[in-house]
Amino acid sequence: MPESLRQFADTYLMWQEGPMIWISDVLILLTSVGIVATLTYFKKWKWLWREWLTTVDHKKIGIMYLIAALLMMFRGGADGLLMRTQLAAPGMHFLDAEHYDQIFTTHGTIMILFMAMPFIFALFNIVVPLQIGARDVAFPYLNAISFWLFFFGALLFNISFVFGGSPDAGWTSYPPLSELGFDNGPGENFYLLALQISGIGSIATGINFLVTILKMRAPGMTLMKTPLFTWSVLSACIMIIFAFPALTVALALLMLDRIVGTHFFTILQGGNPMMFINLFWIWGHPEVYIVVVPAFGVFSEVVATFARKETFGYTSMVAALLSISVISYFVWAHHFFTMGAGADVNTFFAVATMAVGIPTGVKVFNWLFTMYRGRIRMSLPMLWTIAFVPCFVIGGATGVMLAVAPADYQYHNSYFLIAHFHQVLIGGVVFGMLAGMYYWWPKMFGFKLDERLGRWAFWFFNIGFYVCFMPQYALGFMGMQRRMYTYPADMGWGTLNFVSTIGAYLMGIGFIFIVAQVLYSIKHGERDLTGDPWDGRTLEWSLPSPVPHYNFAVIPTVTDRDMWWVLKEEGRTEELRPKKEDIQPIHMPKNSGRPFLMGVAFFVAGLGFVFNWYVLAVLGLLGVVVTLLRRSFEYDDEYYIQPEEIEHVESALGRL
Repeated sequence: MPESLRQFADTYLMWQEGPMIWISDVLILLTSVGIVATLTYFKKWKWLWREWLTTVDHKKIGIMYLIAALLMMFRGGADGLLMRTQLAAPGMHFLDAEHYDQIFTTHGTIMILFMAMPFIFALFNIVVPLQIGARDVAFPYLNAISFWLFFFGALLFNISFVFGGSPDAGWTSYPPLSELGFDNGPGENFYLLALQISGIGSIATGINFLVTILKMRAPGMTLMKTPLFTWSVLSACIMIIFAFPALTVALALLMLDRIVGTHFFTILQGGNPMMFINLFWIWGHPEVYIVVVPAFGVFSEVVATFARKETFGYTSMVAALLSISVISYFVWAHHFFTMGAGADVNTFFAVATMAVGIPTGVKVFNWLFTMYRGRIRMSLPMLWTIAFVPCFVIGGATGVMLAVAPADYQYHNSYFLIAHFHQVLIGGVVFGMLAGMYYWWPKMFGFKLDERLGRWAFWFFNIGFYVCFMPQYALGFMGMQRRMYTYPADMGWGTLNFVSTIGAYLMGIGFIFIVAQVLYSIKHGERDLTGDPWDGRTLEWSLPSPVPHYNFAVIPTVTDRDMWWVLKEEGRTEELRPKKEDIQPIHMPKNSGRPFLMGVAFFVAGLGFVFNWYVLAVLGLLGVVVTLLRRSFEYDDEYYIQPEEIEHVESALGRL
């Protein structure tokens, strides 16, 4: 091999790191070749461009978010299994220390920002416009830009595994560890640029759905007649809009320190790393609620539907959602009680942290009261919802333990914290998103996921979860610190770590069952011919599955909170069927390739900044400017669907 090629391979492709990188390179190459070959063989390139890459349809964007979230769950889960394999026994050297640092950094970052966030955005997109009786989101073009910025941000982060090197300063990326003096590889730049690019998309999504919910509800749907999932999205959007700018500022300042040579966070030059930590957690703790609160909305919809009862305490549920969105800004310092801020500061944040448990507790009791004396059906969405309750209660109780500032000095950075964190985020977010996925899957694709395989997935995942994380509470009490890549045998941690690793693999088997369930159901799944397979309550279940691209042939007028349920109870469902004389031309946005191309341009610019290739960075930024200018002078971006086409579609669906 020529010396220059060998040097390139060792520097950028990291071939000197051995078999794990080689195997990854081969798998990525084979997967890429397979995708290209399949699209070419079936002549699907035009279809891919026309139907998906250029779409501004909120439903298709939601499906792309969902696919991305499941892929990232696989990547983050694989990282988790690698870590648990390394810790299964004392003195293991399956991974070296540097590689372990990279794995726990990518695991945390991917699960929080590239799995949980797209999962909630998937449900935002798929459900909210249908629930409020709208034809699309307020800014469809911006919605497409948001997705492609997320996608190319995630792509930039993930290629660091095989090109240049992964970040290794933890998902929090605290300076001074993440400054150039201690971390001069490109991995940290990948982290900063990827999060910045995807973060722009997240803020835009928050603005988009806030405006959509406030301005585009169907006539008659007052705020207090709005479904609880939509309320939860509104609450999350408020948090996104105010929390993400703090992260953007923190990452931008750290990026300037690394690329331009400023010293915002370098102590010896007058900087203050604690300012990064404060900014990070001003975003970071609301972020926990940003991803959990939509799951609360999912549970509210699922419990009411599968218990066949109106949600108990609707008004208090709304108040709880909004309370969480406010209190979540006053808890960030509980992540560093040990920094020595003093008793007064610690007391304030300890009390605020305990206070946030009150609205959360209200919601749990309301779900239980809704189930009380209900005719409960234990289908998959309800199973995941039931499983959430004890899991989240334990996570909440251990959270209150961590909120006690003096006690936190004992738990800080121990495996007790790791167990609590996963209990809340897996029990809340993953269980919630899976419940939502199963619940709205027929609405997305027109068929239900196989129940039998889903139950196998449920039990493997849930049993594995407790086997994995319950021992970690004990390990924390026994003194095991987080981010240790190995430990000596005489610490007595071996057995509990081995049990925890078994649990992690059981969860991995559960995920494999979910994948098998999806693949099996594509061919054998029960088709939904009614549009209402769960006997639902809200407007989306009045539509056929999958939903026509214009959503509602005629925008409904809402008179009740559970509009569809009330109409079914009173035998008035025909009121939501379109009538020929009411059908008017529908105003819709045209598809556009520019959001995709803008994402590509951001990716190129990000890659340039990661490696200080400034020519490439400037070319990428020029691409961004060109797409913005082209959009500014674009006037032919809308069209009308004529009544004849709508009548044809509705007649084919048997609704006219």
